[in-house]
Amino acid sequence: MLKSVALLKIVYPVARIRFVPDKNYPKFSEHIRKMTSISSVPLVDIDPSGVFKYILLKVYEEGKDGQEPEITIVRGYKRCEYHSDIYEEVQAKLNPLDCEPLGGGRISHDPENKKIHIYGYSQGYGKADHEITAKLVKGAFPEYAISISDEGY
Repeated sequence: MLKSVALLKIVYPVARIRFVPDKNYPKFSEHIRKMTSISSVPLVDIDPSGVFKYILLKVYEEGKDGQEPEITIVRGYKRCEYHSDIYEEVQAKLNPLDCEPLGGGRISHDPENKKIHIYGYSQGYGKADHEITAKLVKGAFPEYAISISDEGY
């Protein structure tokens, strides 16, 4: 391997490369911005199985006419120990869109039996509206039985 690298350095001497935008560059950067538009954000993103914390969020996008279109989304991941960890991860992914946590809870996702149970609350963000969460989750998992409860943590 080292011989190959040494040979490449001899055959292809180091050249300075600089970035010169061409006429297509503005289109490329516009495309990147469109990928983070509110219409490209999935309404539900939860882990495929298990019991985990979730948060309900409102996502805003500054419109060209001064209006702020908004959507409500659900995010839940086993890898996040706290509800705030989910919020930080989602906020970073959706930048430059603005996010506002509406509350949290827990989700028990049982794919074998096609059941999802939404319950509990977040100590940091309060209890999410489980009815709204259930409607969004039902849209993403129409063949599942969705149940909610205000009991449990």
